[in-house]
Amino acid sequence: MGLTLAHSPAAQAPPGKRLARRVFSTTLSPVTPEEAGEVRTKVVPEDFLVEERTDLQLAASGPWAVYRVRKVGAATLDVQTQWASMLGLARQQVVFPALKDKEALAVQYATLPAGSPEVIEGQRFRAQRVGYRRRPLAPSDLLGNAFALVVRDLYAEEAERLGQRLTEMAHGGLPNYYDEQRFGSFTPEGHSIGKAILRRDAEAALRAYLTVPFVGDPRPVRAFKRQAAALWPDWPALFATAPRPSNYRSVLTYLVGHPQDYRKALNLIPQRLLALYLAAYQSWLWNRIVSAYLVQVHGQEGVRMGWVRIAGQDLAVPTGLTDQALAGLAALCIALPGHRAVFRPQEVERIARQVLAEEGLGLADLKARILDKAYLPKGERAVWLRPQEVEAGAPAEDERFPGKRKLQIRFALPRGSYATLVLKTAGMGTERGG
Repeated sequence: MGLTLAHSPAAQAPPGKRLARRVFSTTLSPVTPEEAGEVRTKVVPEDFLVEERTDLQLAASGPWAVYRVRKVGAATLDVQTQWASMLGLARQQVVFPALKDKEALAVQYATLPAGSPEVIEGQRFRAQRVGYRRRPLAPSDLLGNAFALVVRDLYAEEAERLGQRLTEMAHGGLPNYYDEQRFGSFTPEGHSIGKAILRRDAEAALRAYLTVPFVGDPRPVRAFKRQAAALWPDWPALFATAPRPSNYRSVLTYLVGHPQDYRKALNLIPQRLLALYLAAYQSWLWNRIVSAYLVQVHGQEGVRMGWVRIAGQDLAVPTGLTDQALAGLAALCIALPGHRAVFRPQEVERIARQVLAEEGLGLADLKARILDKAYLPKGERAVWLRPQEVEAGAPAEDERFPGKRKLQIRFALPRGSYATLVLKTAGMGTERGG
């Protein structure tokens, strides 16, 4: 027995956020007509509410003011830029400890120097001062996120089944994989700037940066990258087609004068981006290690092994685990791959070395030796995730999709876990979010 993962093409539908269907079934039976359709969330931003839970440690006064920010249809970085411009502050003085999706209604917290207005309103956001702190908020102050979602375009039976699966996941849990949002610098063809950096191939990393379209690239950048792929390595021609202004022009200006100095040119890419590329590949490796561990250690008789596809790889989702196995997984953390990472227990170390060998790497290679200032993150991550405070309402008529049902669901997740992964594992896939 096993889980089947089915995908159906998108159908014509009213405007709104499309969700490519991925159906999980606990049997090998064919996908039913009810399962073969398409479901949606984020038809409107209010369908996806995420509220940050933060250890604010407020005081009556202090050098930093704390604001509760409510934004709709706006990216956190755009709000940060707008806010700084409105108040005449440097962008880095407006401190958000986390980013939240644009296509959602998000409630989060930010800090900025004391002395700012009590209420700040801008395009698609409103901020209310709630107190003060001695230091700005940091990612370490985040506790997690609470989600309230509306899933639409469901058949009645499908809505019931989805609610049931979510309730079951509150007890059984799921693997705590990094989801698609982490992998914007990956492509279906397997391009990874982070991997090229760790292999000390500065030319390959630069070529991916300048020629490979990534998720989120605006149309002018995609057009430039298509041209760059055809013109490589004609640096003057690439420079002439590069968007203005952009870091691409800075990198290419250097290459025009130093055609073979790929390493120096690579280090002209913003440190923030280089760190993201490294973290993406590290997260991809971590997902692979965890999946292999679940298959090799927990793939015994009686366990049903399903698969969820993330960033081009199929990752194991075991169900039917014993309470003892679940308790062991709940207590297990696995190190983020790095040249000084310590993998425990011994079976995890064996699997980690196996995964790295398949990538043509060893532990000693997991250091960005060709970069001047960007590094792989250190630490570890919990292997297993149990959604908390799970609530699934009764299916209701969907006013936006006549004849279909909608389902309101709520749950909370710890910091660093993905709502989209919960939805995907419960029976669907999403393009963005969480």
